[in-house]
Amino acid sequence: MRHYTPFDNFIIRFDKLVRPSTQVSISNIEIEPSPSLSETERQKSVALMRINHSGEVCAQALYQAQALIAREPALSETFKEAASEEQQHLDWCAKRIKELKGRTSFLNPIWYLGSFTIGLIAGLMGDKISLGFLAETEHQVVHHLDSHLEKISPNDKQSRVILEQMRKDELAHATKALDKGGIEFPKPISTVMSFASKIMTFTTKYI
Repeated sequence: MRHYTPFDNFIIRFDKLVRPSTQVSISNIEIEPSPSLSETERQKSVALMRINHSGEVCAQALYQAQALIAREPALSETFKEAASEEQQHLDWCAKRIKELKGRTSFLNPIWYLGSFTIGLIAGLMGDKISLGFLAETEHQVVHHLDSHLEKISPNDKQSRVILEQMRKDELAHATKALDKGGIEFPKPISTVMSFASKIMTFTTKYI
């Protein structure tokens, strides 16, 4: 039986995240079949779900890095639990993109490596800051999902149900992080994080 090194596990997780998913399940949420979408509606849904998929790639990287460097074992488990739930979101987005005959972003390897680095930096700054970073990230994701729910076609019921469930889960992650002692970030830091997110969103929409 082979024993994997931490670097081996990193490569395995990285490969799984950037490779388009082919066997995923969304059986734990009920999804009513959507009516036929127009080409314009389909293209918009693909673009929005591609952005969400890349966001989940980033979330995986952040939480894996934060779990790796957390000082307390219990906190490490908190990050691992969040990463596990984000993996489910990643699978939902990948499956929906495939159903819509779209593709995931070519930039996902870059987003993963960049987010992993940011997660390590946040972890090195201490557990309270690391938890605060998780909470602020999730609050911004909730805001981002709200905007997507406004933009996506009402006819695309399948994508809407996925986004609504993701929003519920992300808000729960943020609340849990603050309850465990995470600090609330000041407005300037939140603004910088939001600006960086907008750059990622804009480029991923097209690439």
